Amino acid sequence: MCLEIGNKVAVIDANVRGFVTKINKDEVFVKDDSGMEYRFFKEELVKIEQDQNELSKFSDINNSMLKEKTQGTQKRKKTIFTKDRNEVVMEVDLHAEKLVKSTRGMDNYDILSLQISVAKQKIEYCISKKISKLVLIHGVGDGVLKTELYYLLNNYSVNYYDASYQKYGQGATEVYVFQNPN
Repeated sequence: MCLEIGNKVAVIDANVRGFVTKINKDEVFVKDDSGMEYRFFKEELVKIEQDQNELSKFSDINNSMLKEKTQGTQKRKKTIFTKDRNEVVMEVDLHAEKLVKSTRGMDNYDILSLQISVAKQKIEYCISKKISKLVLIHGVGDGVLKTELYYLLNNYSVNYYDASYQKYGQGATEVYVFQNPN
């Protein structure tokens, strides 16, 4: 490949594009759009005649395999868990400092009782208002609150499971409230 100063090039194994500024035997210096200059070997570069989006304007997709792949991306696999865009999800943070102004004078039993009563109120509220999902944020800790919440949730017609780890970490439980169709 014959490279000259001023040619537009792209690096094969990296996301770097730019213009050739200097050629020294097998080494080519490339300056990108931000002004950073890189040094590559000639074998690592590809000369770009036109931008890819310019080329795609003129491409004609008649290849059956390409058509199948482009149509295949539109098909989505149906799952059991579907999220409605307008779905209401109630989040309740059961940390003691979020529930009361001060925990001064409260022992662990009082705090736990408060957290369980707030959780019970929110579950009953979701049932009465037909809110199908509730996320109870309980934190990681020793697991006492989580165990008590699971005991409470077994008294209702709900399903519960760990909430999204990506969003809440390990310290939350998602509750699905069954709705009566009548």
